[in-house]
Amino acid sequence: MRRIEMATKDRERSDVTTRKGLITGINAINGPVVKGSGMAEANVMELVYVSDERLAGEIINIDGDIATIQVYEDTTGLGPGVPIYRTGRPLSVELGPGLIGNVLDGIARPLNLIREKQGVFIGRGVQAETIDRSKKWRFAPQVKVGDAVVPGQVLGTIPETPILEHRIVVPQGVSGKISSIVPEGEYTVTEHVAEIETENGSETVTMLKEWPVRRTHPLQKRMKPSVPLITGQRVIDAHFPLAKGVAAAVPGGCGAGKTVLQHQL
Repeated sequence: MRRIEMATKDRERSDVTTRKGLITGINAINGPVVKGSGMAEANVMELVYVSDERLAGEIINIDGDIATIQVYEDTTGLGPGVPIYRTGRPLSVELGPGLIGNVLDGIARPLNLIREKQGVFIGRGVQAETIDRSKKWRFAPQVKVGDAVVPGQVLGTIPETPILEHRIVVPQGVSGKISSIVPEGEYTVTEHVAEIETENGSETVTMLKEWPVRRTHPLQKRMKPSVPLITGQRVIDAHFPLAKGVAAAVPGGCGAGKTVLQHQL
């Protein structure tokens, strides 16, 4: 069973950062925006945890040694002097088989799992693994020992759904030769499925990876929309035509008719 608790790794990391002087404190707060001092060595977009409840936040601005932090959870009750725990890493999401079908909140916490354990109301500081570590997936290797591989090359495939094939690829910045690859079978997302011998040593590959949310994921090509979305509303189809699969925004003040327009569509 996955545990919903203050992640042990984060707790251990906080103990380490205490010794390194990476714990700072709040000196101003305005709703979900917090300012902390002693942040001269921090980085913009760094993940931090605010208070001992470990409220997830992200550094959005640094001015001298003062960092402005956007907290993604309720900040009620916080005040000056409350500790801020730096992590030294960017806000990231877990990618791997099992992501499809999950219902996640804005910081990639699985809501279905949290509801099973805590009910429909999410407590502050709750952390849960996005992808189940115990579930096994059938991995079919697409390379063999001795093959030369480059970033993005497919190492193996997983039938994640009846219509979706999940592909495990060589990580970015890694190239070399396959020194080991597991045979076809069922494995958890944390088990090593391949090992690549590079110029700088060996790199192991699992079905699970973390990816910074602010970094664009590499892609081979981007599919351009080509089919028009016919809404039946002449003012939209004539003056603001849309294609199927794109995103559109409807800006406007109160009473302008945004909701009415959505209902019309």
